[in-house]
Amino acid sequence: MEEHLSQMTHGESISTKTNPARNDSTRSLWGIDLGGTKIEGVILDQSNPLTPLHRLRVPTESSKGYDHILNQIESLISKLESAATTKRPYQIGVGTPGITSPQSGLLKNSNTICLNGKNLVHDLGEISQSRFLLANDANCCALAESTLGSARDQRTVFGIILGTGVGGGIVVDKQVLVGAHGICGEWGHNPLRGEETPCYCGRRGCIETVCSGPALETFYESLCGDRVPLREIAIRASSGDTPALATLERLQSKFAEGLAAVINILDPDAIVIGGGVGNLDLLYSDETREAIRAHLFNDRFETPLLRPALGDSAGVFGAAMLSADPATAL
Repeated sequence: MEEHLSQMTHGESISTKTNPARNDSTRSLWGIDLGGTKIEGVILDQSNPLTPLHRLRVPTESSKGYDHILNQIESLISKLESAATTKRPYQIGVGTPGITSPQSGLLKNSNTICLNGKNLVHDLGEISQSRFLLANDANCCALAESTLGSARDQRTVFGIILGTGVGGGIVVDKQVLVGAHGICGEWGHNPLRGEETPCYCGRRGCIETVCSGPALETFYESLCGDRVPLREIAIRASSGDTPALATLERLQSKFAEGLAAVINILDPDAIVIGGGVGNLDLLYSDETREAIRAHLFNDRFETPLLRPALGDSAGVFGAAMLSADPATAL
């Protein structure tokens, strides 16, 4: 597993603490998944990574600001220490919304806006006294699913995050593609035809402003005045609720348009759809596949659309796998 991880942190800033002696063959892997609403931590056994030793969550509470998020991460690590009855390891992997600029070392493109422009890896190291290896959360998901999950036998994998935000990661031969600017796979900020909703990124009509969970809930509310979670919208659609049906039809159409553009360029062997929106059966239906095919420069669409075998574990598992990478150790 370790030989496939060196591309994950390419171009990303890391702290420069002295590396103490350790036995990599027996140590556990610690990972943090920094989400918009929750921060999740996991400890994995390197020899059996599919069965977590410990897994805990705390709320992100991003409205309280950047320093509060740092303290929440430190609190979570302390809770993991208590659960494991052992000290935190020398290095910890972190999956982040947004990406770390290869040039500046600062976080950018995060929909948790208070993280943008911050040297997260340095600041975490200052308060937690560990070395942190950062990667985009979608990259972590894609790596985990292509190594341990539903796409483990596929060569080129496009991993999708379709939830509070919309992101993606590309894995080829078990290596994550990062790109010269660190934005490889960021399909959520491609524009959709005819869409003008402002996006936090400063542009309009991004896929994220249409296909994310909050965007779909807002669209439903605009039709009937009722703000409910996406899962409730799906239930109402199954009962024939007209605004709910219109919301899911919009998702199907726009998702197909946005994804087809990626397929026309990358033509992956498999596509894994993670995130809360990815739980909708609609996205895996023959109707959605046909809607995708209609946008392709091809008369057939045979690429499998896969549910994540690791479920909501993919992001945090991928983050933990970062800490297994000997190529990034100083």
